[in-house]
Amino acid sequence: KLDAPDLNNAVVDGSDAGPAADASGERVGNHSQTSTKVISVSHRADDSDRIGAEKEFAYQLSRANNHLRRDLEAISLSDQASVADDGATTAGKTGGLASWIASNVFEADGTPVAAVGYNHTTGKTTTPTASAAGALSWGTIKDGIQAVYEEGGDVSVLMARPSVIASLSEFSYSNDVPIASLTADQGRSQDKQAAVGAIQVIVTDFGKVKLVPNRIMQPLSDGSDVVYLLDPEYLSTSYLSGIQGYDLAKTGLSNKKMLATDWGVRCHNERAQAMIIGVDSDEAVVA
Repeated sequence: KLDAPDLNNAVVDGSDAGPAADASGERVGNHSQTSTKVISVSHRADDSDRIGAEKEFAYQLSRANNHLRRDLEAISLSDQASVADDGATTAGKTGGLASWIASNVFEADGTPVAAVGYNHTTGKTTTPTASAAGALSWGTIKDGIQAVYEEGGDVSVLMARPSVIASLSEFSYSNDVPIASLTADQGRSQDKQAAVGAIQVIVTDFGKVKLVPNRIMQPLSDGSDVVYLLDPEYLSTSYLSGIQGYDLAKTGLSNKKMLATDWGVRCHNERAQAMIIGVDSDEAVVA
């Protein structure tokens, strides 16, 4: 975090340098998680003619790869707290994005949440908790974007489950609080037969924000939805090893293979992100 500007930053001409004011940052880190998918295809299934694919084994391998990638994305966007692997009975788990963000967390109605995020004592991330689920407020979205901007970040992506994005579009065209027109700012739709009924970008006082519906996102552990306000520059996925395939021992009339990856969520700066938790997607968005 950068210091606030010093309005009294002035020294006497020719004076000696004072002590260094900056301190080294504290190291934080996430735990890695090993995720796998196993396929097993019998000789008969692989040798038989099938519709849509030449070989059953190749088809199942492709599906397993897609399923594994979907798992990684869903976990990354969850509120899963990090867990250390003990090498025995407890599998290591990476802290999901929602367990990292602490500085800019709001409930659906705009109430600030005292989230823990990364716990410097335990070295693990913490699942956030909302007091109750409620209707998403447009004012909360604006507050979250502003909060990130004041911390030095630039929100460019609003990500949520499709039902939340749809509710936000419906609110945007409502008669009570219109924040979008039925035609683009540049003029009328080029397709005269097109009915424009959704928004993809919102222009705020702090830049343009793209609305991204994510079909893979799951509800938080309490069953409510989350809205992420993201600066992607400070987010990434870390791989100790990418997705790799391992042939498993043959124990019968089938071929087996395991896909595995050792990975983790990397939140470079949680102050560059914001989230709104405790969102009830069944309720209409309010002002």
